[in-house]
Amino acid sequence: MSETETDKDAIVSAVAGRLSARFPTVPRPRLEGIVGEEYDALAEGRITTYIPTLIEHGARTRLRQESSVKASGRPFQT
Repeated sequence: MSETETDKDAIVSAVAGRLSARFPTVPRPRLEGIVGEEYDALAEGRITTYIPTLIEHGARTRLRQESSVKASGRPFQT
């Protein structure tokens, strides 16, 4: 595994861990999938210092949207 993949795994795991406390009903693999997608979307940016914060924000937004859709009874797309 390359250093970049190791960095990604560590960031994804840490962010998913923080989000699991906020979204306890969401399975860990789902959290990690969303966080991984957010990471991939931002990883090519020039400034990488804030990537974990931006990833967490994006993932939290998506999870809130999924939660509100589930609560309304409307199906959501993954």
